[in-house]
Amino acid sequence: MNSSLTGPELSAPSFATRNGGGMVGEFLRFGTVGVAGFLVDAGVLTAGIALGTGPWLGRLLSYLAAATTTFALNRAWTFRSSRQEGGLGRQWLLFLLVNVLGFLCNYGTYAALLAGVPLVAAHPVIGVAAGSVAGLAANFFMSRRFVFGAAGADPRSSRA
Repeated sequence: MNSSLTGPELSAPSFATRNGGGMVGEFLRFGTVGVAGFLVDAGVLTAGIALGTGPWLGRLLSYLAAATTTFALNRAWTFRSSRQEGGLGRQWLLFLLVNVLGFLCNYGTYAALLAGVPLVAAHPVIGVAAGSVAGLAANFFMSRRFVFGAAGADPRSSRA
């Protein structure tokens, strides 16, 4: 006999536990991978400058190293249960494109707050924090949907 306490709604995995933590778990893993990417970025930039690349070429090399690292970790860990369609190179290029769009969200949020909110103009680090959150969220949702195809893997996982 099914009652409201034993129906299929309660026996199905919840949003938070589906697929290794569901979207919440993926988001936390994505953020952790982002920290690892930052460490790679900073380390390669520091090494590049020490080896004479200068800050501009060094930054280009460090960005590519960090983006490649975060792509590989997100593919292997964050979105490991999602479908992996298309070639590896195509997926990596999509990931780079998504990250550029995330950067635009980051910088756009920062610039808008800096220009329009006196508190942020006086304390720009607030704008950096807000921009980082906006960029992180944009990168996560766009990576999840367009790069790793997780949004299509289980249609229920995109519902709150």
